[in-house]
Amino acid sequence: EDLEEVKKLVPISTWHRSIRYKTEKSWSCQRRVVTKVCYGSDGLKMRHVVTSLPASKIPPSKLYTKKYCPRGEMENRSKEQQLDLLADRTSTQTFQSNQLRLWIHSWAYVLINAFRQHCLKKTSLAKATVGRIRLNLLKLGARIKISCRRIIIAIASACPYQDILSIANKRIKTIPNTG
Repeated sequence: EDLEEVKKLVPISTWHRSIRYKTEKSWSCQRRVVTKVCYGSDGLKMRHVVTSLPASKIPPSKLYTKKYCPRGEMENRSKEQQLDLLADRTSTQTFQSNQLRLWIHSWAYVLINAFRQHCLKKTSLAKATVGRIRLNLLKLGARIKISCRRIIIAIASACPYQDILSIANKRIKTIPNTG
């Protein structure tokens, strides 16, 4: 039997269901479990979310798509900041210096996101992670020449992201100076 033909015949479908469940030992009472079941060409995939929100307040599909998925996306952004900008490093002696370091990493994250939204739209890096933008655009070898009127940044002609840097530079120049 050709599996590719079978995959074409199976319609992709998604169900959201809510059940009450209690573990044998670790949970003291029954809890609401929302399950997302996807069936398609890749087979059966199930995801479960335990919640305290009652079924009368929010149906299973809305709970999963409107509450759980955005929360997961927010956690992904937090992890991106920690890993890509090394914001998890709090190794100094005092709380204040660790807090300052975290603030600086947070500002860098906000700046890189603003840069991506305003300067990299409709480029191959429009949906890139902060780490990829940092690696491909900010960690470049360049020659910097400072004169009294301008700063010239000369990037190697072999730079693979010259066109994107040029587009980003033009878009940065269009941002109004509010200072």
